[in-house]
Amino acid sequence: MADISDKGQAIAIGPRIAASGGFDLLYRDGMTLIEEVASYLDGDGRADSRLLPREASFLYATESMRLTTRLMQLASWLLLQRAVNEGEITPENARSEKEKVKFSATPSERGGPGYEYLPDVLRGYIDRGDHLFDKVMQFDTLERGKMPVVDSGATNGIADQLARLKAAFGRAD
Repeated sequence: MADISDKGQAIAIGPRIAASGGFDLLYRDGMTLIEEVASYLDGDGRADSRLLPREASFLYATESMRLTTRLMQLASWLLLQRAVNEGEITPENARSEKEKVKFSATPSERGGPGYEYLPDVLRGYIDRGDHLFDKVMQFDTLERGKMPVVDSGATNGIADQLARLKAAFGRAD
């Protein structure tokens, strides 16, 4: 991650995003997902898991535990950030507490033997949990005054537009 202050005056964009309501949407999305997953795992998910072949039922238990763990870690982060936004704790105190939240149970790849047997609903929640994790990590990076590093192999509309503008104006960095 590149530090914004590497090129001139640093701009604190994280607090601006929080003030603009960007965090409120992230918070609502996160808490809604947590409630949906809890409801599913306590209800329809139990029925779905009973219909799985034996090897897939073990994978169901593993993936549902990973998802639950990851969502509880994200909930901790979201609640700490909300406390900062509402002036209940200082950003420094929140950073200290956030350091204690270790985002485990976030595999780098999904899939593997039997993954296709998992209920579509659970796989959808896993995907949404991964997406929420990515958004929280981007917000956390911005909040710390850094810019996320862009994967040069990935398509990025903003980076592409900036490159075109630089090329059009003959500016090479």
